[in-house]
Amino acid sequence: MTLSLVGKVALVTGASRGVGRGIARGLGEAGATVYVGGRTVVEGTAASRLPGTVQTTAEEVTALGGRGVAAPLDVGDDEQLRALIARIDREHGRLDILVNSAWGGYERFTDGSEFNPGPFWEQPLALWDSMHRIGVRSHYVASALAAPLMIRSGPGLIVCLSSFAGQVRVPPVAYAVAHDAIDRLAKDMAEDLRPHRVASVSLYPGLVLTESVVANLQYFADQPNRETPLFVGRAVAALAADPDLFRLTGRWLVAAEVAAAYGVTDEAGELPDSNRAWITGDPVPPF
Repeated sequence: MTLSLVGKVALVTGASRGVGRGIARGLGEAGATVYVGGRTVVEGTAASRLPGTVQTTAEEVTALGGRGVAAPLDVGDDEQLRALIARIDREHGRLDILVNSAWGGYERFTDGSEFNPGPFWEQPLALWDSMHRIGVRSHYVASALAAPLMIRSGPGLIVCLSSFAGQVRVPPVAYAVAHDAIDRLAKDMAEDLRPHRVASVSLYPGLVLTESVVANLQYFADQPNRETPLFVGRAVAALAADPDLFRLTGRWLVAAEVAAAYGVTDEAGELPDSNRAWITGDPVPPF
């Protein structure tokens, strides 16, 4: 299918780096105007010690054919989210796509702190707060604040980034519970949004070669099925460009399965496999 999101306006949170950056780039590649939300505005200042800024991602979106707008944003601050939605309303009067990609808790892999893979009672209590405040809660708040504008623009798409941890046990406990909650959030929001033709889905990437994963690649040597961040972005763009998208509302979707259904490939032209059968033992359902 030909992907064109020219004239569409998107907001991607957590887009300084990682999957969020890839999604912003994928939407830009399809011609969308993308507000790039993220905390890092000065290179080298991220708590994770990883590279990337909202300005850099916005420039990449523009270079790929869209229009990138750097939008410094701490999703843990409701008023910053409210102000950004109001800015998008002032500047465009519409919001077609919201991607909730912000996530917390991964900093421990790269910030120099000691990593403990033990049971939940050995994990820092702050891990729960990071994953549930910057993950689940920010997805809810961003969606709640954006919904009136998206309903007015309509139809639209809300994507909440999740993972197979919403379906099977993936330690630590805080991680799996957060993803289960994100899936339920996307499903239940879909019912409230159904009369307004705004679709809501959760999306499962595979093993994505983010800056954090690349920095810890030795831990993933037994997982050869990998995706780039841009691949996930192309899957999101394909969903957003589908005029029959609403049939999928309320579902959890696998990025590799979305890509296969729409004929989307990764950067080198390959199509990563879905991890569904390997992780859950279930066959891929009809798309």
